[in-house]
Amino acid sequence: MVESTFECSHATIGDQARACGDYLVLGVVPDEEVIMAKGPPVMNEDERLCTVEAVRWVDEVMPGVPYEITEEFMTELFEKHKIDFIVHGDDPCLLPDGTDAYAAAKRVNRFVTIKRTEGVSSTDIVGRMLMCTRASSCTSPNVSEQKTQLRTFSQGLEALEEGGDEATSVSHFLPTSRRFVQFSSGKKPAPGDKIVYLDGAFDMFHAGHVEILKQAKSLGDFLLVGIHRDEVVTAHRGPHQPILGLHERSLSVLACKYADEVIIGAPFVVTKDLLITFNINLVVHGTCGEKNFRSKEEGDPYAVPKDLGLFQTVESPRLLTTGDIIKRVVDNRTAYEARNEKKNKSQANYYEQKSFVEEL
Repeated sequence: MVESTFECSHATIGDQARACGDYLVLGVVPDEEVIMAKGPPVMNEDERLCTVEAVRWVDEVMPGVPYEITEEFMTELFEKHKIDFIVHGDDPCLLPDGTDAYAAAKRVNRFVTIKRTEGVSSTDIVGRMLMCTRASSCTSPNVSEQKTQLRTFSQGLEALEEGGDEATSVSHFLPTSRRFVQFSSGKKPAPGDKIVYLDGAFDMFHAGHVEILKQAKSLGDFLLVGIHRDEVVTAHRGPHQPILGLHERSLSVLACKYADEVIIGAPFVVTKDLLITFNINLVVHGTCGEKNFRSKEEGDPYAVPKDLGLFQTVESPRLLTTGDIIKRVVDNRTAYEARNEKKNKSQANYYEQKSFVEEL
């Protein structure tokens, strides 16, 4: 069993957790417990449950689990649910008083530590959103500042807050070829399969993305997802996006059971060559999306599949966007900055004591 608050960054631990046994149960902590232990969650409980249920390695979801693994809860897990081990990443999971939330499970040797995905955590991602919204220019496109933001994120450097000396951490994600192989479904279209194509930024992978992927997959046999490059997303949405880099966004989509394959760095315009190369039978686009600053000057990116009768607009089942999530953080900025300051101390302690953990 994996117990988690589960926000978008945690999808990457699923493959290792599943490797610990034959059946993976993922417990999701309710909002009220997350707030007491860590501060406000970026995504609410319903959205987190929706995302968890779509993770390809998860066999069962258990809502309403406590943040602290108590003796009483362990008894319920081991006896009623027949759980053998409780699993968590090698990063700290502390209670408000600073003690280990998993201490009880560790005492009875029913705890397994797995290697966390380096450079990806909800604290880090919230920090990126806070950093990117500090400058008022983030609300409108500016070529110079877009390039600066993009360079900062792609190189994993530290950005200085305007007018100050305080560094704000940004992406330190370390993708490897093996990681992408682990996340890939390994599936290819069978002869005669109807191949559906859906493209986008898929930034801050959330319940809205899950729902539209599920909808698209239902229209065919094989779902191919195009992930736009960072600079393309920045050019169309402004310098505050993407929050996650191309590799992070690609792995998030690959972790979803509805996506069969992704094109990493897909073109913004769907061309005839793209349709032929991947034998695409249907191009799908949802009705809910971000504001596009360049739509008028560039024209319709779906003009070709529309002319060929291969395009379909589908009603987005859930009206949620990356911009909505960023707005939540900005509107509740004080609470999130307090949350990050507290967690950054435990993160610093984690890195000081960090040792190698064998990946499963």
